[in-house]
Amino acid sequence: MDFFLHVLSIAFPLFLLMDPIGNVPLFIVTLKGFNNQMQRKIIFRELIIALCIIIVFNFAGDYLLSLLHVDQHTILIAGGIILFLISLRMIFPQPTHSEELESKKEPFIVPLAIPFVAGPAVLATVMLYSEREESAFVMLLAIGLAWAASTLILLSSSFLKKILGDKGIIACEKLMGLLLTLIAVQMFLEGTTLYLSERS
Repeated sequence: MDFFLHVLSIAFPLFLLMDPIGNVPLFIVTLKGFNNQMQRKIIFRELIIALCIIIVFNFAGDYLLSLLHVDQHTILIAGGIILFLISLRMIFPQPTHSEELESKKEPFIVPLAIPFVAGPAVLATVMLYSEREESAFVMLLAIGLAWAASTLILLSSSFLKKILGDKGIIACEKLMGLLLTLIAVQMFLEGTTLYLSERS
């Protein structure tokens, strides 16, 4: 039970950062010119690409952080700030111009895989957790859970759009942003406490 809760404690923030519910309208607008079967094919392919990118950053994170000589408290504080800024954008979203996302060309990697799913915040958080977590299996399982949940939601984007409507999607994203704010503040406090304890 403790193992499963530990995995969930990593998977849940990653799921929130992938923001599948908030991405539903963006995916729908981007893939507006394709039929349902083609939409699902593109979404699944882009999510596979996003998963591969996230896994690469998971394993390359330790090397990159050691190369930059970055301490754990720095990662925690910086990660907390990044997550907090992302959560504010989720709670107070900026209006999206649909015409900028619409395209007749089939999207590849950009913008669906990057930055909609595997955005900078997701990659930075994966690097943060991989530096703190000793078990590669735990990290892969957490990433897999977050990715699988996001995949199910995004593959059902058209259905969710009809069920929730624009207001329902906005309300869900705001709730996810609020939860992410709590995680961000906790991460920032942990980093600050660790820094002060090392300095004393």
